[in-house]
Amino acid sequence: MSGNPIDRIAQATPPGVAKRVRGLSDRAIAWLFVGPSVVLLLAVNIFPLIWTINLSFTNFKANRNRDVDYIGLRNYERILTDSDTWLSMQATAHFLFWTIFFQVLIGFALAYLINKKFKGNDLWTTIIVLPMMLSPAVVGNFWTFLYQPQIGLFNYVVQFFTGIDASSFSMIGSVSLAPWSIVIVDTWMWTPFVMLICLAGLRSIPDSIYEAAECDRASKWRQFWTLTVPMVLPFLMLAVLFRGIENFKMFDLVVQLTGGGPGSITTLTSIDLKREAFEKWRTGYASAYAVILFVTVFGLASIYVKALNKVKER
Repeated sequence: MSGNPIDRIAQATPPGVAKRVRGLSDRAIAWLFVGPSVVLLLAVNIFPLIWTINLSFTNFKANRNRDVDYIGLRNYERILTDSDTWLSMQATAHFLFWTIFFQVLIGFALAYLINKKFKGNDLWTTIIVLPMMLSPAVVGNFWTFLYQPQIGLFNYVVQFFTGIDASSFSMIGSVSLAPWSIVIVDTWMWTPFVMLICLAGLRSIPDSIYEAAECDRASKWRQFWTLTVPMVLPFLMLAVLFRGIENFKMFDLVVQLTGGGPGSITTLTSIDLKREAFEKWRTGYASAYAVILFVTVFGLASIYVKALNKVKER
């Protein structure tokens, strides 16, 4: 008997099964391997989505055993006319815009600097990417300690540079500062991710292009705006897409930092959805809320991907 595992499996296969397999086409064999993955995808992703859409048209509550009534679009009407929902949308939009703005700006600047070969380049790259390796829950607890007015390091750093008394303000306890506190932490944690994507884009640009530009006597500033930025733009847009989707569903980091407070100033849509589903137990209402968020993200992402493809084709 051959020592080859494949030969042993073939010899151990019952004749009837082997005959049926030999009679299958390449397409059927391909589906034989892909089929289990498709079934798993349907069970894990598609079925819960369909079930959620179905529940969104009902008054179902998971903590009550009673008949479920179909109420049509009433849940959607309540959500879209609820002022608290729009406040959470505004908080999410504020968080999204400023985190993406700072992460792209700082991430691209760091990538541009690291792309210039210097002593200790690899060491600094490793140090910079450390925050993104941590768990959001750990980062939230860590920064909650740093934000403490009396013993936290952050307030004393602000005092050192501005002269403001460290105990005179609280980042996570102030209505005006709390939204910026979560922006700062998310920027600190995920700027390295954007930096790595931009660094990949910078290192994909051939050196011959810059050599040709120097032969044409183009200045460094001219090379940056006419060569570097256009060629890295698809990578920047890809980073914005990834961070936009992730930050739209941000939950654990904000819960650890502010819990959605003070008041509801940092209550993002994900936190609002969790409260509707698991604190108020309005499951049908929360399902409609989830469907609205899904359609919003899917629609915006589809439009953005089309714009990204057009940039790539240029």
